[in-house]
Amino acid sequence: MRFKVEAIPNLRVAYVRGVGPYGPANKEVMERLKSWARKRNLLHSATLLAIPQDNPETTPPEDCRFDACIVLSAEYQIGEDINETELTGGKYLIYEVEHTAEAMQKAYADIIPSLQTNGYQMDSKPIMERYKQTMVDRHYCEICVPVKP
Repeated sequence: MRFKVEAIPNLRVAYVRGVGPYGPANKEVMERLKSWARKRNLLHSATLLAIPQDNPETTPPEDCRFDACIVLSAEYQIGEDINETELTGGKYLIYEVEHTAEAMQKAYADIIPSLQTNGYQMDSKPIMERYKQTMVDRHYCEICVPVKP
């Protein structure tokens, strides 16, 4: 699997959280975030993040948390109608993946072997899926895997 290395800075985000089994419900969570962002004219050049917070192999499906996030500038004033947090940046391996269920499943299955083959060790931060409009227009996204320095 091909990747590039990127230092992602700390990111201020607004987010919507879903709790339950990963799958189709995640799309509903993302749509709620996009609806919020659309009403505020934030979607046109936004970077969206999808963050599965828990490992479904070690967390019961009903307890798995999924965050749909939009990256915001420091100046943007968030109201009380959405959650806000800062994601800690760091070193990430960035995999560009076609945004289909099959390609995403294959990419996730190939990530751990790719890390080991290339001498990287995963950091404890969650993996993020990053959606920039230029990539979405081509039906691609990026899987950002945190690695230890």
